[in-house]
Amino acid sequence: MAVTTARTRPGGPPEYVIIQEPDTEEFTDEDLEMELDRALDAQAEFIVIEPKTLGDETARWIKVGNCLHKTAVVTGFLSGVTLYVDSSRNYVIISCGVLSVFCASVYAVSWQYDPCCKYQVEDNLPKLEKILENLNTVTPVVLVRKEDARRKKLHNIIAIISGIICAYKFYKWIKS
Repeated sequence: MAVTTARTRPGGPPEYVIIQEPDTEEFTDEDLEMELDRALDAQAEFIVIEPKTLGDETARWIKVGNCLHKTAVVTGFLSGVTLYVDSSRNYVIISCGVLSVFCASVYAVSWQYDPCCKYQVEDNLPKLEKILENLNTVTPVVLVRKEDARRKKLHNIIAIISGIICAYKFYKWIKS
């Protein structure tokens, strides 16, 4: 097992979990990934990842999920606004609606049930000085647990509405 440090609270999830860089070569990448999975399952408020490869891979995964979420929201919103402002722009309305539905669908299939999507990468490390003072690295990846239920509802509702708008406009366009 990789070396992991945790500070627990009585009767609740741990305040933080630190996945430390192993000193020896006996730890594999799979061992480190298992430690990350345990930390995610424990629902720690903060997860500090010292191993560079694991930290970078996790941060990239979270950022891609965030990009899909934001693209679904922005393109869905753009589809609705374009319909309201100039309903004759079928290409813009339909393409934005399709992109919104596509991004929301990919997010739902690949990210929605992943425990990693409950976390965001914290870039403001001085804010976390107390936790980070005993680390072996100066560039850890720090994950902060965030409630994402409203965010998921928002992008799903916008994607559904833009999908309906898209289908309606496509139907009207083909019919005429």
